[in-house]
Amino acid sequence: MLARFAPWRGALYLTAVLLSAAFMLPFVFAVGTSFKPPSLLHVHPPLLFPPLSQAQPENYWRVFNFPGIPFATFYANTLIITLSATLGGVLTATASAYGFARFRWPGRDLFFTVLLATLVLPEEVVIIPKFLMFHLIPDWLFGQTWINTWRPLIIPSWFGGGAFAVFLLRQFFLQIPRDLDEAAVIDGANSWDILWSIIAPLSKPALATVAVFTFLGHWNDFIHPLIYLNSTDKFPLSVGLRWLTQQPTDPIEPRENLLMAASMLMITPAILLFFSLQRYFVRGIVMSGIKG
Repeated sequence: MLARFAPWRGALYLTAVLLSAAFMLPFVFAVGTSFKPPSLLHVHPPLLFPPLSQAQPENYWRVFNFPGIPFATFYANTLIITLSATLGGVLTATASAYGFARFRWPGRDLFFTVLLATLVLPEEVVIIPKFLMFHLIPDWLFGQTWINTWRPLIIPSWFGGGAFAVFLLRQFFLQIPRDLDEAAVIDGANSWDILWSIIAPLSKPALATVAVFTFLGHWNDFIHPLIYLNSTDKFPLSVGLRWLTQQPTDPIEPRENLLMAASMLMITPAILLFFSLQRYFVRGIVMSGIKG
């Protein structure tokens, strides 16, 4: 029986490889362009990779020295914003999901339904009210609004972590037997001990999945920094790359190679994070939807 279906399986694998190559072609072209000299950017037919003798790996260093573009500052800003928001999102989403999964309290199902309803609410609907809210919130330390600060990009993540993260973690927590909780209570553990000593260690796949989604969401976020920030020294990479395209252009030397080098530098941490957590990521996605 298996031998009978072997040719079909081989055809499926071949199709998957061909489709993967087709989808990877723009990425491969971007990598090749990041090493090209300006003279090879607009040749016809276009080159996927430059000849080895003409490759310019120094394009990656030129990005950090581009006039008027503090790329290193953009990189540092993005790391601070993303890591702070990811930490807050994972911690608070874990606590929220634990409350929905393990405790019975009045209105729990209603609040969870309202939480899930926010998933279908377009961001465009709430972006203006959120801007007005952050503009009116006083900073008790400095007497200023939150506009042109990182607070609107970080602090909301410390209040629940997002509906999708809470839902994903809750579904995973429901699969963990309650017998473990009861045994821990007999040993004198309280609710926080159960969460951080039993539930969280057993939920590494789901936590890794939430961490990856949260990290990528903040790392690639463009619209919110664009709205809340107006100082160049506070820009993350997403806005910084746009800033690079808007700088005065030298008519003699194009800069597409530098843009591709900057793009590669931007996506490298996201790729490394995904592949380092890929095993947990796949398990978290698969296992979180087993039980409702």
